[in-house]
Amino acid sequence: MTDVRTDSKPPGLLHQLTRFVLVGGFCALVDSGLYWLLLQAGTWLHLAKALSFIAGTTTAYFLNRRFTFTDAADRGAAQAGGFAVLYTVTFFVNVGTNALMLAVLPTFRWEVALSWVIAQAVGTGINFVLLRTVVFRR
Repeated sequence: MTDVRTDSKPPGLLHQLTRFVLVGGFCALVDSGLYWLLLQAGTWLHLAKALSFIAGTTTAYFLNRRFTFTDAADRGAAQAGGFAVLYTVTFFVNVGTNALMLAVLPTFRWEVALSWVIAQAVGTGINFVLLRTVVFRR
């Protein structure tokens, strides 16, 4: 007979944060890898950032839903819609932060990379808080 436990404790904040960082690291590799690939192919800088963000975001939705926020109530289309709204806002924050950093940072060898990192950090903070408290809430 299989022991089915329905009273298991949901994952805590630290557990979710750890998984979010792992998923986010992988999604950042997707985003960054595509960004640099598109730049090397001669794609306009801001279009490359937008496309790479969309690829990383799509990956993030599926992995966070399945791996990070496993205790979230499944609200179907409402959950996917909330994710889409959040990431639409984060898209503009991310691309805007990247553009702002490119405009204000002095020109140096790692200017593009630093701008990308700053944009990722801002977007990541916003995303974790809102994914945990709104989109994938229990």
